[in-house]
Amino acid sequence: QVQLVESGGGLVQAGDSLRLSCVASGRTFSSFIMGWFRQAPGKEREFVAAITWSGRSTYYADAVKGRFTISRDNAKNTVYLRMNSLKPEDTAVYYCAAQLSSKWPGELESYDYWGQGTQVTVSS
Repeated sequence: QVQLVESGGGLVQAGDSLRLSCVASGRTFSSFIMGWFRQAPGKEREFVAAITWSGRSTYYADAVKGRFTISRDNAKNTVYLRMNSLKPEDTAVYYCAAQLSSKWPGELESYDYWGQGTQVTVSS
């Protein structure tokens, strides 16, 4: 079993930055592909970013490319999402996810474990 705990969300203004963290426990963190997803009210959960176990490969949704950066620290069992130039449309609950396999990281169904989410609200 793997537990994922997100933190770092909050209420910010448009143009501000936030850094989300996700701490994993229960299994060898360095084995996982880690991803961030988000879900806005009334919308489906969508892919935001992902990173391979080594950190060498990263993937981003078009909507966040150039503004968000995913990174990981395997020694701390933590994955981060740095979010710059935030927009009101970035408002959502952000979820951390982990997968042991090598499935396409942009798909919800590829992930085996999920955190509870952290709210990010961006005011205009």
